[in-house]
Amino acid sequence: MKISRREFANHATATTAAATLVAAGYHVLGAETGKIKIGQIGTKHAHASGKMDTLRKFNELYEVVGVVEPDAKRRQQLAESATYRDLKWMSEEELLNTSALQAVAVETEVRQLLLVAERCVAAGMHIHLDKPAGESLSHFKRILDDATRQQRVVQMGYMFRYNPAFQLAFRAASEGWFGHVFEVHAVMSKKVGEGSRRELAEYAGGSMFELGCHVIDAVVKVLGRPTNVVAYNRRTFAEQDSLLDNCLAVLEYPRATATVRSSVVEYDGGRRRQFVVCGDQGGVDIKPLEPPRATLALEAAHGDYAQGTREVTLKPLGGRYDGDFLDLAKIIRGEKEHDFPPEHDLAVQEVVLRASGMPTD
Repeated sequence: MKISRREFANHATATTAAATLVAAGYHVLGAETGKIKIGQIGTKHAHASGKMDTLRKFNELYEVVGVVEPDAKRRQQLAESATYRDLKWMSEEELLNTSALQAVAVETEVRQLLLVAERCVAAGMHIHLDKPAGESLSHFKRILDDATRQQRVVQMGYMFRYNPAFQLAFRAASEGWFGHVFEVHAVMSKKVGEGSRRELAEYAGGSMFELGCHVIDAVVKVLGRPTNVVAYNRRTFAEQDSLLDNCLAVLEYPRATATVRSSVVEYDGGRRRQFVVCGDQGGVDIKPLEPPRATLALEAAHGDYAQGTREVTLKPLGGRYDGDFLDLAKIIRGEKEHDFPPEHDLAVQEVVLRASGMPTD
C-alpha cells in the first residue's frame, strides 16, 4: 500500500511523540481517555506556532478544542497552515465557556499577555503564559495570587527550563556539586532586521526584555533573587530608532555576581549564546544553548559523573517545547509539583524589569 508524503510525515511525527511520551513516563496505550482539554488564545507571539505544533504532536495527552485570534486577517493567513489547519476558530468567550476546558496557552502579543492571562485564571484555567510576563509587576502578582488561591498553575514560557543541559545545571547547583557558586554568566543574542527592530522598539526594555528574560529565569533558578540589579543598556543605532539593542545587567548577591548580556545586533549571535555556572568545587559551561553542548567540571565525582572536566552526553533535546507541555500535563493531573513556583516567577519578572531599565510599580 502506498502512502503519501504527508501521511508518512504525520506517522513519523506521531511515532516520535509516542516515544517521547514513553520516555517521559506516560503509558501511551489507553491514553485516549482523560485527555486534557486545552485552547490557545493569540497567535502573534513569536513562540505561538511552536507551542501549537507541540500540543498537536502530543495528542495522546491534549485535546486542542480551539484557537482565539481576533485579527481576521491573521486568522485567514493561518487557517490553511500546517500548524492551525482543521482547528476551530472561536471567540475568547466561547473558548473559556467550553465544557471541561482545563488549560489555555496564552500566546498574544506581549502587551496583551497579562490581560488575557487574568481572564483565563479568573475563569478557573491552568495557563501556559508566554514570556515576558508583561510590563506590570503588580498585575502579574495579582494573577499569580489568584491562580494560587484557585490551585491553578501558571507555567511561564521560558524556553530553557526543560533543556537537558540546563536541567543538569539546575540539578548540580541545587545538590551542591559546584560547592559555593560565586559566578553565573549568560549571553542571549542574535541579529534582527529592520522590521523586528521596529516591533521590539515598542517596548522600553529592548533586547533584555525580549531575549534576556530567558536566561534571567535560569540565573534566578541557580542563585535565587538578587539583592540588587544594575542595568547598562545601550542604543547602537540611536539615529535609526529607540531600541535598546545592546544590553548588560549585573545581578548582585551577598557572595556572588551574575552577568547577563543580550543584544540583537550580533551576527551569528546564536552560536555564542551561553550559560556558565562557576563554583569553588565545580561548574558547567553550556555553549551553544540549542542544540545544547555542556562541559562539566567537578572536583569530586557526583552521581554518574566522574571527577575532572569533560563534555557530557546529554539526553536528546526533542522539540524545544516538549518538556513544557509534558510537565504541564503531569502538574495538571496532580502527578507532581511545579518546579517553578509563583515566588520564583515573581522574582524573575522583577529582575527582568530591573535589568531592562523598566519600573517595577
